[in-house]
Amino acid sequence: MDPLYQSLAKIVGEGHVSTQTEELYIYSFDLGTTEPHRPDCVVAPRTMEEVQEIVRLANRDEIPIVPLGGGLSLAGLAVPFRGGILLDLKRMDTIIEVNEKARYALVECGVSQGQLTSYLERHHPTLMHSEPGAPPQATVAGNLAIHGQGDLAQPYGFNSDMVNGLEVVLPTGQVCQFGSCSISAGWFTQHPLPDLGLFLGWAGTTGIITKVSIRLYPRKKILGAGMFVVEDEELVPEIIYEITHTEMAQDVVSFSQAIPPFSSGLHHITINLSADSEEELEFKQKMIWDDALGEYIRRGDGGLLGFARHLQRPQVSKTSDWRKGGGFEYVGAIMPVERYPECYRRGREISERHDIPYTVLGRVIGMSHAMMFSWTYAFNRADPETIRQAREALHESDDLALELGGAIWKPGLYGQKLVMERMDPNTLDLMKKVKQLLDPNGIMNPGNWEVA
Repeated sequence: MDPLYQSLAKIVGEGHVSTQTEELYIYSFDLGTTEPHRPDCVVAPRTMEEVQEIVRLANRDEIPIVPLGGGLSLAGLAVPFRGGILLDLKRMDTIIEVNEKARYALVECGVSQGQLTSYLERHHPTLMHSEPGAPPQATVAGNLAIHGQGDLAQPYGFNSDMVNGLEVVLPTGQVCQFGSCSISAGWFTQHPLPDLGLFLGWAGTTGIITKVSIRLYPRKKILGAGMFVVEDEELVPEIIYEITHTEMAQDVVSFSQAIPPFSSGLHHITINLSADSEEELEFKQKMIWDDALGEYIRRGDGGLLGFARHLQRPQVSKTSDWRKGGGFEYVGAIMPVERYPECYRRGREISERHDIPYTVLGRVIGMSHAMMFSWTYAFNRADPETIRQAREALHESDDLALELGGAIWKPGLYGQKLVMERMDPNTLDLMKKVKQLLDPNGIMNPGNWEVA
């Protein structure tokens, strides 16, 4: 691979390319249960032009290339299954523009969630973006590229619904812009121009996003959360409907978990509120606690555990590392909210059958239009048996998601295969044609979304 190393070093400089064994090892696996696969070379570009040159080189010589953002992806979505070039995009971390009046931010693909949050707090404290609840080093572009969700999902939808524009390097090295930026200097809207769907949800198999414009939203002065608890899972869908009908909540998450033991079997509905004044906060609390939840409280079906103010937004990912060894992975599924009871029961059964303390969670998307449901399985990285148990549980959950009429969220190779087996054949054929058109040499993240 010396010629490849030399070619890449000419593009990015020798300090930003490596074939060292220990560095290739680090990039060979993700945080989940996927078997490791080493790349032949790791390269960290700084500019879109460098990405463009690297992709042209890979396309010319038919070398696989896998883009990597924050390195927090699970399910093998950024594992180099066929070697080649691992493209580490973290150096592309410039926040290019924040437009307060039009409420959007234009960022490079390596900008992290924590970086953007910190920047807005310092320079634009009245604005916020939808945070996914992942660790802060997760990237903004990576989250939206997998149709990620965030803590503004309840009113506004998926983070990919908040995209105003993209800059993308195609597998042939061409650069395209989508949205208002393609016809002017502004990055304020995607509509009514041709859609961006060719690059969202494709796991990096159709191109490499290098810039993204995302919508920002008002950041209120008071942040806080209330916790409502019920024992009967059958009540959760109607309670969520009542809460979202008020249009007062900023984020609604329902979860149940085996640890700590006293909470097992209970369903905790976290309701995040925000306000600019005590009067606004009091009004929102009355609408939810009295009008939406009052009847459940009076009947004794549920109880309010109080309201706590906080300065930091909650992290929904801090729920699942119950085993010594520090590992967990989850299957996400986009489901109708009314499926929550069955998702809970069936997911708990899978966990208990594999001797894994159960954790189930659902975040409301839109005004109860859907729920991002997750079944989480902890394992010990030093214990192959626990990894095997978790992997089997994950596969069973992929099967369950489709059985219950849901859509698997950011599926790994096993889940992708299940989806393509069930997909409308004409849709699958169109996917194949799109991939052949954009990536004629099949270099982009091979293994993912491979249509036979």
